[in-house]
Amino acid sequence: MAIASAVATPSFDRSDPRAVRRAVRTGAHAGHTAGLAPGYVQGNVCILPRDFADDFFVYCQRNPRPCPLLGATDPGDPRLPALAEDFDIRTDVPRYRVFRDGEFVEDVTDIRHLWRDDLVAFVLGCSFSFEEALMEAGLPLRYVEQGKNVPMFLTNIDTAPAGRFHGKMVVSMRPFTPAGAIRAVQITTRFPTVHGAPVHIGKPELIGIEDINRPWVGDPTEVREDELPVFWACGVTPQSVVRNARPPLCITHTPGHMVVTDVKNASLAVL
Repeated sequence: MAIASAVATPSFDRSDPRAVRRAVRTGAHAGHTAGLAPGYVQGNVCILPRDFADDFFVYCQRNPRPCPLLGATDPGDPRLPALAEDFDIRTDVPRYRVFRDGEFVEDVTDIRHLWRDDLVAFVLGCSFSFEEALMEAGLPLRYVEQGKNVPMFLTNIDTAPAGRFHGKMVVSMRPFTPAGAIRAVQITTRFPTVHGAPVHIGKPELIGIEDINRPWVGDPTEVREDELPVFWACGVTPQSVVRNARPPLCITHTPGHMVVTDVKNASLAVL
């Protein structure tokens, strides 16, 4: 299932996270967020009823690679000032994915009509943050160059269960030459709060991926003969495990459509 690329939208300052959020909030931008607000952290989103929130919080603690928790709202509060002063989780994601009883229902661009006093929103680290460091090191990202969404795959890698949440890890893939893959490991290891180092390199069949050209979500990305596929834990993992937990309502970001924060990527790096 491919995610549509961004359509032509009214002009806004794509380098300013506040301007990006305003554009999303007003409907001026509903496409994917790759390349927007360079230098600033983007986040995956998972919104759950309070009855499920405690289990999910523990699930994130036990699975920091796919679910690196950056922040969570109080029940019923759509704001998260630690990530951005003007942030509103109900309007500031370009596209949301709605699940009921674990089943996908629809994609929407605004969830104010779905918001309830018992909902808790979690924001998880996103690989877009470490991608900036990769590109600064001269490691090209083919899907970015082609204006596509990163390919994501459902694997056979078990995550650590917590209460009602359990299931397989989702990974994102970027191809590199062997030398580039080594450099990518060195760079992304410095970003543990946005997925950190890869979880697998080469031979996708070893982690349950039958066809590298058919991602679970996202767009196919060519892996050339002199390259290795490199796989990172992905923040879309909650969209896999929510099918097992079956909460009456769960709202996530549509893959590739992140929330843009005011937190600097550089602040997440460790020496």
